[in-house]
Amino acid sequence: MNNKVGYLLRTIRHLHVCGSKLGPSFRTAMRTYTLGISRRKSAIQSVNLRRFLLNVPPWRLESSLRLLSQKVPVYSKEDGTVQEQNATKTLLDEHVQSSSSALDPLEEDRSVVEENLVVKSGRSQLQQFFDDLKKCTSPCDVLDLVSKSAISEKHCSNCFTTMWMLTKKLSEDQKHYEKQLMVEHPAFMQLCQRLMQESRSMWCDDLVYSLHAVLKLGVPQNTRLVQTLLRVCQERLNEFDDRCVSVVATTLVTMEKSRNVDVLQAGLQLLVEQRIPKISNIFMLQSMMKCFGKDAPLSLKRKFEDRVLKELDHLTPVNAQHMFSALAAMNYCSMPILDASSNKIIENIPGTPFWQLIRVLKSCSILQYRNVVLYSAIANYVTSAIYMWDTKQIVLFLSAFEGLRFRPVELMDILAEKVTSHPESLNLKDILSVLRVYSLLNHVPKCQNQEFLESLNGALNKYLTRISNVDLLKAVYSFCILEYLPQPALSQLLQEDNLNELLKSDGLNKEQNEMMLHYVNICLELDSPPSFTKPATMFIKKLSSPLVSDLPEVREALLKLLGDERMFQQNIQLPHDYNIDFEIKMDANRKKALPVTEVDDPADAPDIQRVAVLCVPPSAFCFDTRHPRGKLAMKMRHLKVLGYHVILVHYQEFKKLKTEEAIECLKREIYSADAFPVSDVNLQDNV
Repeated sequence: MNNKVGYLLRTIRHLHVCGSKLGPSFRTAMRTYTLGISRRKSAIQSVNLRRFLLNVPPWRLESSLRLLSQKVPVYSKEDGTVQEQNATKTLLDEHVQSSSSALDPLEEDRSVVEENLVVKSGRSQLQQFFDDLKKCTSPCDVLDLVSKSAISEKHCSNCFTTMWMLTKKLSEDQKHYEKQLMVEHPAFMQLCQRLMQESRSMWCDDLVYSLHAVLKLGVPQNTRLVQTLLRVCQERLNEFDDRCVSVVATTLVTMEKSRNVDVLQAGLQLLVEQRIPKISNIFMLQSMMKCFGKDAPLSLKRKFEDRVLKELDHLTPVNAQHMFSALAAMNYCSMPILDASSNKIIENIPGTPFWQLIRVLKSCSILQYRNVVLYSAIANYVTSAIYMWDTKQIVLFLSAFEGLRFRPVELMDILAEKVTSHPESLNLKDILSVLRVYSLLNHVPKCQNQEFLESLNGALNKYLTRISNVDLLKAVYSFCILEYLPQPALSQLLQEDNLNELLKSDGLNKEQNEMMLHYVNICLELDSPPSFTKPATMFIKKLSSPLVSDLPEVREALLKLLGDERMFQQNIQLPHDYNIDFEIKMDANRKKALPVTEVDDPADAPDIQRVAVLCVPPSAFCFDTRHPRGKLAMKMRHLKVLGYHVILVHYQEFKKLKTEEAIECLKREIYSADAFPVSDVNLQDNV
């Protein structure tokens, strides 16, 4: 008996060595049988394995038997003597010779039929379950099916995924109601318990999709179920293929930081760093980029960039749209990738979903990526398909463009017409957004300026009884930038109680409130017509210390142009807390500069023209134009009221000019009788 057992063990060892000749199916069966690591143990598998071992075809053993007959050493001394090897050969020969008669043909046919019936029965039950699952219309239907069915881990994963898919497209109120019913269902706890029990034996894709679905269904992250799934994912991370890694990466993006999340993310990072060179699926790369985010080391970000650059030829329009948000998540501006993605989006922009365009624009703002061709293409598409968008969507587009300092004139004119015709279509949030966008971009429609502002004022008046003081201040400030004074809103804002509440804010909020109130006060003094009734209470801000700016390039050019330092002054502080970089006093026709010491005339002297030279950064203009933005336009308007002729110097570009070009530029602006009139600053670009 012991000899037979020894022969059998040595036979199994020999079959392991000869596995390459026996094929992968045999190696899998042997590993399953000898190590006991099968995923699902069944009588059918055991019968098939025994039959496979007893009916090994002679041609599969031919090579290994030849090795034994040639006395080639296959085993070490520990594995047995040569006699034992010969005995093993004899035993194998007996199995080969008797393989045809190992089972009676009739018995074999009968067993095969029985096995086929069992398999078909199992398959029919499985198919029936999935057919019933497809008919479910709510999470409770799925749980009802679970309560009356015997489910496996495959069923368990599909149940959670189906419940998530059924709630995915519902409204927020419907989601809340359905999830409440789901949690209260008696089978839900049973399903969660089953998922925890089966998690270590599940297929990897079932495991990761279960984790994803559980979190999407609103199961709290600190529950035992979620933490168990996270731990199992940590243990089995090396078993995950690229798709599973992508799903886990997508899931981790939505999770809060915790010990298990951090450990899984760290392990995922090590795994991804090894696999990046082999990943060719751009969508999977994007999921991983979003997962690691801005905290990823620079070396990993560059590896992602290099891999994506190699796959740019396979970039699809959808990939291009998601590429912006992936790079924004990492806060990594890769110009080659962004340029290629922009070109792909521009080529395929018709039909692009609304939210994808919004995400692209917001990602450009995060990455500080400036591409006027892309911005113009999106603006033109939105304008050409204006019938597709409602007012709220257009407002969101304009808010995204404002964040990029881009001024889509035609689109803004269209929205102004809609607002003028139907101001009731705007809620309070929309009104505040429209005011903010139009004031910061310094845009009012050319033909309906007053009607547009009056429509917004009328819409705002309906909300004065329930608007917060901060929102009221923002609305009035925006109106003031656009040179419009809303009487009812101003009267309510400047009430003593409301002012005290605004000035009680702490830190940055208080500074912002003081700044806006200061400019509202200036507008009341300089912009209000004689017929306007000023509120009794006025906010008076203490003057800030003068700003000292060192502009050597402009100063040198003025010295060479005017010939003497006494012909201009630098860093002039005005009573209304406005600062002027350079002031030049000239005759009324601006043909001759006058020394500062010789002119003591008042500001409104008819024979004196004061010239204010303002050196402004690129951020003071709308992108790719010379159109001043809201705050600069308001300053120019007020300086004109104070008697100044304003000259704008684009300082970044001025520094690039040669000395002769810089002098000629200032000469043309200072002495030209056809200089740009400040009064039209709201209606056209400054050149």
